[in-house]
Amino acid sequence: MSWFSDQLACLPSRLLPQHAISRLIYVLARSRRPWFKQLLINGLVRAYRVDLADAQQPDPHDYPDFVSFFTRALRDGARPVAGDEQTLVSPADGALSMHGRIDGDRLLQAKGRSFTLGELLGGDFQLADELSDGEFCTVYLAPRDYHRVHMPLAGTLRSMTHIPGRLFSVQGATARHVDRLYARNERLVCVFDTAGGPLVVVLVGALLVSSITTVWAGEINPHGDRKRLWRQTYPASGAGSVHLARGAELGHFAMGSTVIVLVPAGRLSWDAALHAGVALRCGEALGTVTPAD
Repeated sequence: MSWFSDQLACLPSRLLPQHAISRLIYVLARSRRPWFKQLLINGLVRAYRVDLADAQQPDPHDYPDFVSFFTRALRDGARPVAGDEQTLVSPADGALSMHGRIDGDRLLQAKGRSFTLGELLGGDFQLADELSDGEFCTVYLAPRDYHRVHMPLAGTLRSMTHIPGRLFSVQGATARHVDRLYARNERLVCVFDTAGGPLVVVLVGALLVSSITTVWAGEINPHGDRKRLWRQTYPASGAGSVHLARGAELGHFAMGSTVIVLVPAGRLSWDAALHAGVALRCGEALGTVTPAD
């Protein structure tokens, strides 16, 4: 795309009231008026050629509202989990925006643009130190994609941090032209302890993302109950602990957006076939993780 067309694509994110739009989308997506919800669903299916062959409910008329359609479940076996327990798998369907080594504490967003681990993690510099010189990948979920997020590795939840922020669109144009995009947008940082060390899954909000939900805590920071930055820690075992298998559902977006996966240095060997822009399916192999000593 040209510089001019990229700038035009970025204008809505820069000029529109981001959070007001998100609140409006939240309400509209949950409307159960049959004619209205079907208008939204049919419009999305036509505009983005949504493939429902793998959906648990393949008939778009079976969903009570638009958000149920957008966060639809898949039929059993639709996304097999590749490899063994040391195989890092894609957390979602989507396009691989970037992947590779973290340069000290700096991650590449797009050519000529980057951001730091400390910024992305909401000022958790201890965690940033654990991930310094590690590896990362960024997966962009388009409107046509399956929008549930799954575990790249088996792990035990250590903490969850909600970081308020902007709601820029996360499409390619904004990634190329909005500085520190992923470190400025609202996001949820989920930290897991795994056999290969800490694994961090960051769910990044965007312009039309009206909510993020996890399987252990439900909807995070819903409209009407917004908070500043907060962190919840979890025990490693016993009451209140959360253990998720590799490939298990972690949460979902309603709607949009982007997932960033972070692992520590010296633990991951990427699949040689990966490249920017490749279409991924949830559960597809990304690389192999060496267990921690």
